[in-house]
Amino acid sequence: MMTSTFNRICKKKSVEQFSPFPYLATFVNCGLWVLYGIPLVHPHSMLVVTINGTGLGIEVVYLMLFLLYSEKKKRMKIFLIIIGEIIFLGSLAILVLTLVQTHKKRSTIVGSICMVPNSMGTALGLAQLLLYGMYYKSTKRQNAERQAQVEMGPKGVGLVG
Repeated sequence: MMTSTFNRICKKKSVEQFSPFPYLATFVNCGLWVLYGIPLVHPHSMLVVTINGTGLGIEVVYLMLFLLYSEKKKRMKIFLIIIGEIIFLGSLAILVLTLVQTHKKRSTIVGSICMVPNSMGTALGLAQLLLYGMYYKSTKRQNAERQAQVEMGPKGVGLVG
């Protein structure tokens, strides 16, 4: 099941002006949570692995579509970011699993790193809601003014004859 955004991308065979950054952010976020949920880091967290593993798979499909239908310059940029994210996740996994000996310490380290994108997402979501609340009435007023102008018809148009 694909979203309407990706149905549109597949039909037009172009990403148009869509941004890959929300999908790149979700990819790294799901990757972090999969790492957190594996038994070597945080035992008894199979639900975390299952849910975020599914999310990671979905993001891989979305990013593949972006790579497939992007122009060459944008494709290379997306590809390099994906490679950077994979290197980051792999390095974190190797470092935590080899250098940290207890589940509690591993869980604390990876869990703390997982909090960064989640905190940023929460803050940005709150900012979006605040902006919506601030500009909701002004947008409603502007729409009403536009509708009133449409109902009055064009001004200054006359027949020459």
